Amino acid sequence: MSFTLAIVGRPNVGKSTLFNRLVGKRLALVDDQPGVTRDLREGEARLGDLRFTVIDTAGLEEATDESLQGRMRKLTERAVGMADACLFLIDARVGVLPADEILADILRRKSAHVILAANKAEGAAADAGVIEAFALGLGDPVRISAEHGEGMGDLYAALAPLVEEAEIRQIEEAAPETDVDIGEEDEETGPRVPTRAKPLQIAVVGRPNAGKSTLVNAILGEERLLTGPEAGITRDAISVVLDWQGVPMRVFDTAGMRKKARVQDKVEKLSVGDALRAIKFAEVVVVLLDGQAPFETQDLKIADLAEREGRAVVVAVNKWDLEEDRQGKLKALKEEFARALPQIKGAPLVTVSALTGRGLDRLNEAVMSAYAVWNRRVSTAKLNRWLAGMLELHPPPAPGGRRIKLRYMTQVKTRPPGFVVMASNPEKLPESYRRYLVNGLREDFAMPGTPIRLTFRGQGDQNPFRTKKRKTPSRLRKHLGKGPAGG
Repeated sequence: MSFTLAIVGRPNVGKSTLFNRLVGKRLALVDDQPGVTRDLREGEARLGDLRFTVIDTAGLEEATDESLQGRMRKLTERAVGMADACLFLIDARVGVLPADEILADILRRKSAHVILAANKAEGAAADAGVIEAFALGLGDPVRISAEHGEGMGDLYAALAPLVEEAEIRQIEEAAPETDVDIGEEDEETGPRVPTRAKPLQIAVVGRPNAGKSTLVNAILGEERLLTGPEAGITRDAISVVLDWQGVPMRVFDTAGMRKKARVQDKVEKLSVGDALRAIKFAEVVVVLLDGQAPFETQDLKIADLAEREGRAVVVAVNKWDLEEDRQGKLKALKEEFARALPQIKGAPLVTVSALTGRGLDRLNEAVMSAYAVWNRRVSTAKLNRWLAGMLELHPPPAPGGRRIKLRYMTQVKTRPPGFVVMASNPEKLPESYRRYLVNGLREDFAMPGTPIRLTFRGQGDQNPFRTKKRKTPSRLRKHLGKGPAGG
């Protein structure tokens, strides 16, 4: 999809609602209050047979200083410069405001193709606003309703020539100068190899103001996401696609997650829900800690959540450039990590500075290592030889004088590794014995840090007649003088 469309306009004119309709999913947060969207969010849009990339932007404010609104405006203006075309949205029920006229002048100077659309145009109450839109000098306004899906045919007619032109240009640029040989694809072995079509999914999570957006910008090598000293700037889970040291990746920057009792604002609740969904869709979760206050209770809860969701976990300690006694602090961090998060024992712990970019190579290595372990598979023969050794070293308990038998073990899944052990009376096996086997799997099969799912199953009763009472044959009942019921 080579054509890129940026949706711009004042705050609260319906940009995110239109974005969600074009991508066919509720990706962007939507609320009645203005200024919910702060970062740039990209999505794959479909409108009829048109396929293109759409960018949801923050509402264009009049501020031009280094305030939060000023930084949001600069980010939106950057999106305008990058996009092939801009869809300028106004609120037809409010009409054209002075801010709309200022923005129209900016778009005339910065974008070659501008489509004017009057949103919320359902009903006669919007007629006056649609007529006012002609005065902006951007051509005939397209009358739409993003919430109700009205006017999408007119929007299609305005976009189709631009998308077609972009596709023709891409075909001409991509035409090879010489023929190339295409060999047969090698059979895939081991972990899934990330491709541009299916990149490695990574979610960066943590408390507010830990430096998540700054870290993603450092990985990208550009100021793609909105950052600043204010806590809670990021609201949507924004994804960016890049090649990080040759590996295609999709990195999700998420909103900071505070304690549940402190989350009162409706938009913040939506933001936290968006971050939780990003964890569920991710393959590797980078839990980013503030180096000045690491391993607080909320950090532990976030790491535990990623483990319970079955994701590969990497712990990164940010703001390492501010640390003076680095060796002593690193030793203390490792000890605290082992004590506070035994459920992901052995997970990679790396120190980084998102501001200076130091430690990003180590972070990349940790992500790829955690991904490889998350995909690890062990043969059934090796597992059963290992199980025999573990049983000999430490036999299962014998409740009521009868030893629990573990007969057979196999790996049933990866991502994360999942194992099943066939056992007699599995419900009587204590949790401590399950932990004993899990720790053994981590150590003996080099699976540090990744979640391991170990399930015990009973083999059932092998004799279906064991509990049934044997009946007396009918010929013997008459000889023994017993009634027809027998016994």
